Amino acid sequence: MKNFNIDLHCDLLCYLLDPAAKIDDRELGCSLPFLKEGNVKLQVMAIYSATGGNSTADAAKQSELFSDLLKNENFFLFEGENYKNPENENRVGVIASIENASGFCGEDEALDSGFKKLEAIIEKTQKIFYIGITHHTENRFGGGNNSTAGLKEDGKVLLDYISDKNIPIDLAHTSDQLAYGILNYVDQKNYSIPIIASHSNYRSIHDKNRNLPDELAKEVIRRKGLIGVNFIRNCVDDKNPELLFEHIQYGLDLGGIDAVAYGADFFFCKNHPDKSRHPIFFDGYDDASSFNAINNKIEQEFSPEIMEKISHKNVLDFMERIKL
Repeated sequence: MKNFNIDLHCDLLCYLLDPAAKIDDRELGCSLPFLKEGNVKLQVMAIYSATGGNSTADAAKQSELFSDLLKNENFFLFEGENYKNPENENRVGVIASIENASGFCGEDEALDSGFKKLEAIIEKTQKIFYIGITHHTENRFGGGNNSTAGLKEDGKVLLDYISDKNIPIDLAHTSDQLAYGILNYVDQKNYSIPIIASHSNYRSIHDKNRNLPDELAKEVIRRKGLIGVNFIRNCVDDKNPELLFEHIQYGLDLGGIDAVAYGADFFFCKNHPDKSRHPIFFDGYDDASSFNAINNKIEQEFSPEIMEKISHKNVLDFMERIKL
């Protein structure tokens, strides 16, 4: 099989909440045509909802949308080595993830009720690649990347609940305090919860809250996790798109040769209200077809072996290691 790509994070499901949205809309970087052009063999589909009154309803709907994708002839549920099956040659493999635990448990909801909703999402999607506890803001479980709150008591109960479910925890949108709180609690309880950062770059290259400080990046690497390179301009650099490759180099320099992967974070950004962030993506790095050119550059500037690791092998090895 020729080289293919795995992307740890996109927001297609959230986009599809709009009844007028279509999976082949080329205004969206992770739409079906771009996924096929970019030879994406596994696209992790985030179930995202903002913390608030509609959080669990929006997430439940997205789990249904994911289930519908599995009935579409262009997609298949990625399991084991079924991507090698001839019938999947021209299809895109998918696995769901949860971005923000508010998607299954509202702020004033009983935890038991929330956990039942989590189980319903897992049943509907058949498996969950990872759970991110927060998004930008603070919720009942802990602090998001725009806050300074750490791991709260409900966050500890959530970690207790998933401790034997083989679901990784994602640090991509945590505050530093929450990330350290998660790691310390996992160690204190001797849990074997895998740790990843599904769509995060490096703060030493571009100083943004969304990017990992060195200590956290090293912890993810030490725990044999994954760090997905984020293509959003705000996470790469204000002006220079080529710093994407400096982020890759930095991850490798930290010891992440088995950890660095893709987590492009494509989402529908045309009407993003914060005009100061436009363009959201650099030209040429704004849809999934760009994986091909990026792979070529990594192969030339690094090596074919490193390109294969980043494009797909590191994720496949991680999945095999944790038996996902």
